[in-house]
Parts: sequence; C-alpha cells; structure tokens
Amino acid sequence: MAARTRFAPSPTGPLHLGHAYSAMIAAHAAKVLGGTFLLRIEDIDQSRARPQWEAQIYDDLAWLGLSWPKPVLRQSDRLPRYSEVVRELTEMGLTYPCRCKRADIEAAASAPQEGVPQFGPDGRIYPGTCRTRLDEASQPEDVLRLNVKKSIEHIDKALFLETGPDHAGSYQLDPDHLQNTIGDIILVRRNMGSSYHLSVVLDDADQGITHVHRGADLFEATHIHVLLQRLLKLPTPVYHHHKLIRDTAGKRLAKRDDARAITTYRADGAAPEDIFRLLELTPL
Repeated sequence: MAARTRFAPSPTGPLHLGHAYSAMIAAHAAKVLGGTFLLRIEDIDQSRARPQWEAQIYDDLAWLGLSWPKPVLRQSDRLPRYSEVVRELTEMGLTYPCRCKRADIEAAASAPQEGVPQFGPDGRIYPGTCRTRLDEASQPEDVLRLNVKKSIEHIDKALFLETGPDHAGSYQLDPDHLQNTIGDIILVRRNMGSSYHLSVVLDDADQGITHVHRGADLFEATHIHVLLQRLLKLPTPVYHHHKLIRDTAGKRLAKRDDARAITTYRADGAAPEDIFRLLELTPL
C-alpha cells in the first residue's frame, strides 16, 4: 500500500506555529515515502466550528506551500458511519451510558489515592461511576462511554509501532495501564454524535492512513486509538509523536495564542520562509 499521511485540524480558531509544524512534518513524510498527504477537517463539534476558520485553514496551508487531494473529508459528513460503529460496540456489550457531569467526576475524585494518576488524555480520569449501567438504554442527556477493562478482554496482546525521539519502539497494550491512566473514554459526546477518539480512528482507517504524525501530548491517546483499532479489526498506522512547539515560557501553544497564529505572522509581512526558519524546517 502506498504511504498516506494526513493533517486534521479543527476549524475552531486560527492555525498557529504548532499546527504548521505538524502539517509540514506530515507533508514531508509523505514526500519522502513517495506517498500522499491528505487534509481532513475535524468538525464534529458544530457548536464551535466556523466556516471562516475552515476557509482560513485552506488559505494558510496553501500559503505555506502545501497541497492535497480534493474534496477534503469533513467529519460532519460522516455521522452515519460513526453511529454504525457505535451500534457495533454496543452490541458487543462494550459501551454504557453515563450522565455524570464534570462536578460529579470531580467530587468522586476528591480523595485521590497516592501514586494513582488523576488526569489522562481527556482530563480527569473517569472513576467508573456509571459502569454498572451497562445494559441500560441511553438517554438524550447521556454520553456513551467505552468499558475499557471489558474491551481489553476482546483483543489479543496487541503491539503497535511507535517512532519518535522520546517513544521509540513497540508498545504492548497493558490493561492496568489503560484502566489507571486513561479510564473509560467517551465514545459519543452530548449533541455531537461521536467523539474525537472514535472519529479519528475510523477516519484514518477509511482514508487508508499509513503514518500518523502528531504531537507528543497525544502519546497516551494513541493507546486508546490502538485499542479501538484492535476491537474493530482495523489496521494500525505507524505513529510518530513529534516535539511540541512552545512559547518563550516553555508552554505549548494553543489556539488562544493568537500572537503565534499564522494569520498574524502573515499580516505582519512574514514570508513562508520565515515560518520555516522559526520551526527549523526546510520548505518542501
């Protein structure tokens, strides 16, 4: 299979230097591997997605010299696909409805055990309060969670290949590790029809993505994605977790950091070569 990489931003704000770095790394990998670089729009959160931000993504990436096949896949067009797989996992007995609010989860974690992680890829690790509701019907106010411990019983001892400066090698999915550091993740969020974890796994599989380039902050999330791939009998890409682009105080960039937005650099008269120099990258 020919190599395929992707960059999958959410149209909820301006692209910053960290986005540019990730996109360029993925595009460069596709070029080196003789493959294809894809752009995907992760817009399942329609409450925050905006057409103007999506248009700006296209414009900024083209300004940086990137190109991609069209039409671009947009997650908001794929809700039936996500729902189909949610039904499959539910029929396997691996999901349960949860109506805990953020305050409920915080209260349940008010007396943390020493040495036990409290936060994972989705924030506060869910304590499993609603896990006994495995057979109950979901209500509109519920989210749908994956029973991680039960899910692991359905898979072989799976290995996934990871490359990168800090996490090189093959990793085995460890049941205790996943339960203690990730917890029962949300598969379907309220008013969204899916979640990042479910959507990204299905999108990568359906688009034939062979290599995923993402920030080191998503390393733990990759374990979730490999678990879902094993459950759904989907291929696992090669994952590369690259360094994070940080500000002068060492804090990683976020969309609220408008001072680092590509649009701001462009408005100040920067050329694409200036962005490459800041990121210590060479143009494609």
